[in-house]
Amino acid sequence: MLRSDRHLRILELVAAHGSADVGRLALLLGVSQATVRRDLRQLSEQRLVERTHGGAVRGGLSLELPLQHRLDQRSPQKLAIARAAADLVPPRAVVGLTGGSTTSEVARLLAERGPVTIVTNAVNIAASMVLHPEVTLIVVGGTARKESYELVGPIAEKTLADHHTDIAFLGVDGISAAHGCTTHDQLEAATDRAFAHHAGSTVVVADHTKLGRTTFAKICPLSAVHTLITDSGAFEGELAAIGEAGVRVRVV
Repeated sequence: MLRSDRHLRILELVAAHGSADVGRLALLLGVSQATVRRDLRQLSEQRLVERTHGGAVRGGLSLELPLQHRLDQRSPQKLAIARAAADLVPPRAVVGLTGGSTTSEVARLLAERGPVTIVTNAVNIAASMVLHPEVTLIVVGGTARKESYELVGPIAEKTLADHHTDIAFLGVDGISAAHGCTTHDQLEAATDRAFAHHAGSTVVVADHTKLGRTTFAKICPLSAVHTLITDSGAFEGELAAIGEAGVRVRVV
């Protein structure tokens, strides 16, 4: 297992259970206790976990994993979702992209294909797009969120209100038939809502772990979503309920 994969798994376990001990982590990850201690030290230095005598606790760890760890886990499911999303974009379209690991993959695919206009509030997407000659890049300003690398808030919303995109791809932390699309942060939710409101078509790209999940801040109801692209691990009952709400569901 790669170090980045171990770190992500450790963060998930600590976030889920509040703590984890070295022996159990070593067993679950299939590595030595010395390797686990080294991983915990590195995560502690990044202030993502708090070390204890026999392991680590959640401490100040947010339930939202920082984007740098999500980007390290380029799962086949997320790549398949991104490819299906890119296939929806016609030539020379104006495309809105919120932040997230899957939307970052969508941006990469669109840039390779080009020409395309990309409107984004994600600084990591902007940095990777700026040198592509076939990409016209518009960066939405705002207040930076270190967890998601996104620029959010009133400045971002005002900029989006002055533009129209042909299609917008939303990365979400949760999508459900009961509560629509949600994320962890209120400002991020409002900015994502602006992307959806000013797009001709809104597409949610979310792997199966996001389905049926509800987080703190509501982005939009399902009535604002035209298409959901997810992977085959999604619970069929939740997919059916989302489809009955009028959302076109595509499983890859």
